[in-house]
Amino acid sequence: MANNDDSAQYLISTVAKRSGVKSDLVRAWERRYQAVTPSRTAGGHRVYTDQDIARLKLLNLATSYGHSISQIAQMSLEELKSLLKNETETAAFAVTVKSQDKKYIAEAYMEKCYAAVLAFDAKLLEAHFENAIVELGSESFIEGLLTPLLTLIGERWRAGELRPVHEHMASSIIRSLTYILRNNSPCPPNAPKMIVTTPLGQLHELGALLAAIMAEIKGWQVTYLGANLPAEEIAAAVMFTEASAVTLSISFSTDDHVIAKELRRIKKLIGFNVALIVGGRAAYHYEAVLDEIGVLNIESYDHFRHILDDLAAVHKQTANQLNNLAVEIA
Repeated sequence: MANNDDSAQYLISTVAKRSGVKSDLVRAWERRYQAVTPSRTAGGHRVYTDQDIARLKLLNLATSYGHSISQIAQMSLEELKSLLKNETETAAFAVTVKSQDKKYIAEAYMEKCYAAVLAFDAKLLEAHFENAIVELGSESFIEGLLTPLLTLIGERWRAGELRPVHEHMASSIIRSLTYILRNNSPCPPNAPKMIVTTPLGQLHELGALLAAIMAEIKGWQVTYLGANLPAEEIAAAVMFTEASAVTLSISFSTDDHVIAKELRRIKKLIGFNVALIVGGRAAYHYEAVLDEIGVLNIESYDHFRHILDDLAAVHKQTANQLNNLAVEIA
């Protein structure tokens, strides 16, 4: 799918805007499946053609109907158009079937994925994950398969059936598939903004990563910062992005008072106008301090979605009030 011609003129930022496919996903499809093959400028920047943009639009639409990118990446434009010609009715039926069978599908994948973890077969686990994402969708994949699987891996590790390296292998694959899980629809410019990370001393970031994905799916502009950040850096990120919320994941409890001190300091630095949301397997260990400083404690994925909806509504109302005030002043 090379485009070695003079019409290659668009940088990836323009391609992302025109095609509706985020830049990191364009790069991933290019790297993993050769869906497009851009030319390079003298300075080494990727440049794309109008045909590349058309291909990416069709590939994006086809994947939204449930087709695996690995199976359609090499199709020509005409083949993609033919594939999509009568897709609307087929997709509607497929969505109905999936909604009825998602629990069964997740349970079936659970067995296959755990077997791949136990066998330490990274390629097989990645293939199962990719297929499950297509069948279940991002939210159901995270809630119905990924979270229970990670819980099971942790239990089997503590029981001695698995080693820490099994969990590290699974976690690494999950991180590599983030580009598939993330919401591929561009956020509106006035969408609420959020910082997602883990506090100082919390090195496990998967919970934060999944929270970031869930927030993106709900239409938030998310800046994901990885793990193990001190309060001052989290507050700086809030200032730089003008975020209206911070979400933290706490996976492990400790005997020291570092987490409690950091939570209090984060809340003090970001102020009361910025919501502080905390979740994770070990968050309940810090319930007293969370209640003390007025943190929104995540009880479940559904609860997290309700929190996001409520905060987004407040953000919209505030934005409307500011716009009205600006009009009155003008």
